[in-house]
Amino acid sequence: MTEVRFALSFERRLAALSKRYRKIRQDIQPIIDELEKGNFVGDQLSGVSVTAFKVRAKNSDIPVGKSGGYRLIYQVHSPESVSLLLIYAKSMQTDASSQEVERAIQQGLER
Repeated sequence: MTEVRFALSFERRLAALSKRYRKIRQDIQPIIDELEKGNFVGDQLSGVSVTAFKVRAKNSDIPVGKSGGYRLIYQVHSPESVSLLLIYAKSMQTDASSQEVERAIQQGLER
């Protein structure tokens, strides 16, 4: 079983999004469950210094499917350890820059 940790940047963004989207925790739970099973879902990011993936999740509060849902970015440390770095709503932010991902990685290391 893989340990899934939450970076400070992820927790802060999740708390902010939770105020607007009440079902966000339920919507991202299936992804966390898959990561705990060791299934690294999503697309691998290029342009970052570590092994990181971006995965889409539906937003039940605005039913437009995964395309208008959430994006989660996570880092794979090893097959037994994963850190959730960033989360954002596609309706509020179009994409996360590689600099933003690198900052989240650095903050995750400092924790």
